[in-house]
Amino acid sequence: MRRLPTPEIHAMTHHRRFPIATLILLSLLPRTPAAESQAVLLRGAVVHTVSGEALNPGQVLIKNGRIEAVGKEVAAEGAKEVDLTGRHLYPGLIAATTLLGLTEIDAVRATRDSAEVGGYTPDVTSWIAVNPDSELIPTARANGIAYAVPTPRGGAVPGHSGMISLNGWTSEDLVFRKPLALHANWPSMALNITPKEQAQDRSKWKSPEDQAKQRRKSLSELESFFQEAMAYARAREARPSTPVNPPWESMRPALSGQIPVVVHANDFRQIRAAVEWARTNRLRLVIAGGRDAAREVSLLASNKVGVIFEHVFNRALRDTEPYDALFSTPASLAKAGVTCAISAGVDDMAETEIRNLAYHAAQAVAFGLPADQALKAITLHPAQLLGVAQELGSIDVGKQASLIALDGDILDIRSNVRSMWIAGQPVDLATRHTRLYDRYRQRPKANE
Repeated sequence: MRRLPTPEIHAMTHHRRFPIATLILLSLLPRTPAAESQAVLLRGAVVHTVSGEALNPGQVLIKNGRIEAVGKEVAAEGAKEVDLTGRHLYPGLIAATTLLGLTEIDAVRATRDSAEVGGYTPDVTSWIAVNPDSELIPTARANGIAYAVPTPRGGAVPGHSGMISLNGWTSEDLVFRKPLALHANWPSMALNITPKEQAQDRSKWKSPEDQAKQRRKSLSELESFFQEAMAYARAREARPSTPVNPPWESMRPALSGQIPVVVHANDFRQIRAAVEWARTNRLRLVIAGGRDAAREVSLLASNKVGVIFEHVFNRALRDTEPYDALFSTPASLAKAGVTCAISAGVDDMAETEIRNLAYHAAQAVAFGLPADQALKAITLHPAQLLGVAQELGSIDVGKQASLIALDGDILDIRSNVRSMWIAGQPVDLATRHTRLYDRYRQRPKANE
């Protein structure tokens, strides 16, 4: 992870130091038209617009990296045509909370860069720490994920996330939107009443009274931190000459409502407290995790709080709950009118699990979520919750031409992504898996 630089340092970090001779040579290179200036017509596919009805068959015209036209018949004189007959065309999937790019091998500490030292580090930025050479990025991309939100974790306020495109050479190439959201981990509201003599580690045992005291302290510290940041923001607005405090300065977009505050909360008591806190402080709140969100659908709906649900494949936590309590939570949220996105979360091994994002949505369909809502949960809904719906999430005129073509329904595990475009550019779907397959299928046979 890296911290947001002060304005002076920020200016320095964007100054590229090239020798004069190199700059002269670069200026003399012939200028060629950008590849995306070539208009491309995708025709013959079943076009799942997400925002409206599917077109069967439909046509999509791409120009300058954006969707120029969508319809059953599109005028596209001079455009390069791509025949997708028999394919299903969808917008690229969005992984709303993930460790993709921040962690490569969970068991190897040197490959983990998802957390910073300290409890309150809002100036930490996740997108700078993304490894563009991660083998997990092309694997996720090959299963339809076009955009992801590498998410900081650890501490009460671990930092800001940005949205990355899964197509690019460097960290700068990958960044699509920054900052995207401020993240906060809500303090635990549960009390462990296990007697000391039964505790696994007696040295760490605390009485319920001490736990309650620690909880009140954690909540008070979180509230105080935000109140101080709000006071700083008011001072900066009234007097621009106020000295810059980098951590609080980084929070100003979230405090003014320009970007959401994503609160990671699972217990229903955490969710209740976070909703009340955000309402009192007039913050744009998104709940991530949301294990007990089904218990609080009325509260979430009435306060227009969206949920990034991360537990579709998890078993119920309490023995008093039905086995499918978490499987059916997205259906309960959708029925109540809560905007629900689905993701694999930021727990251990989540960086590898995110490639199965479409199957998480399919699991929710098997337990009551309408198929159209499941598709929105991995495309349009995360775009809406994170403030990028004007650019991503559906196949509509003016949006980024980030599309995937499959040989079947995206919610069918038997379907495969056959073609992909990100911002109008064709994307290579090769992965470490396919490279190894191609290599070893040519190995000499034992009898040769």
